[in-house]
Amino acid sequence: MTSAGPLRPGPLRYVALGDSQTEGVGDGDDTTGLRGCADRFAEGLAAHHPGVLYANLAVRGRLAGQVRQQQLGPALALRPDLATVVAGVNDLLRPRFDADEVAAHLEAMFEALTARGARVATVTFPDVTRLIPLARPLGSRIGALNTRIRLAAARHGVAVADTARHPVVIDPRLWSPDRLHANPLGHARIAAAVAHALALPGSDDAWTRPLPGPRPPDRTTLDDLRWANAFLGPWVARRLRGRSSGTDRAPKRPTPLPVTT
Repeated sequence: MTSAGPLRPGPLRYVALGDSQTEGVGDGDDTTGLRGCADRFAEGLAAHHPGVLYANLAVRGRLAGQVRQQQLGPALALRPDLATVVAGVNDLLRPRFDADEVAAHLEAMFEALTARGARVATVTFPDVTRLIPLARPLGSRIGALNTRIRLAAARHGVAVADTARHPVVIDPRLWSPDRLHANPLGHARIAAAVAHALALPGSDDAWTRPLPGPRPPDRTTLDDLRWANAFLGPWVARRLRGRSSGTDRAPKRPTPLPVTT
């Protein structure tokens, strides 16, 4: 069975798999709690499917293979009607990135979930090299992974929120100061993109449109140096210690629970 077709009416079980984006980093904090695109999408889903139960298994810092190894089994055990699978950015940042290997992990998750009758959605990734000049060598990696995501999704009837095709997604006003995670407005746009990809009632392409008002001025070299000191340095230090931002962290919502707003 593929996941093609609209969501069935009535209560649903929604399970989110992924890394920091799905966990909600950049939208809230660890003191007050994270919201994020998956939470926001679940809230919109609940407006049309009262009684929806939502679980979020995502953990920041996870590679695509780790998402598959650690989250797919628990996700299948929850018998989802709908799942989102978003992973690969952490792989892009590693020296030994292999687009085929990362895509294979994603496709294995697409296949396993759709085979159980779940409707599945995923996203493509914006070119963050437009936000982080130091990351320009990664541009070809992002394009290669996005191409493979589209092909794998097509083979399994997975809905794709193709954010990479729309210039608005690299507007700095949608990004946190670390330039790797969306801010609350950015997370809201991602949620709207997924809803649109799944053709949820009330969804449209408004998320693709430019933000009102002039874009902020380009960042200066001094801005980039400050960013490197605040964010790149600590990231490199963790890599040298063999740790990630998600070391010793557990999913924030491992059990399907009713959605509250």
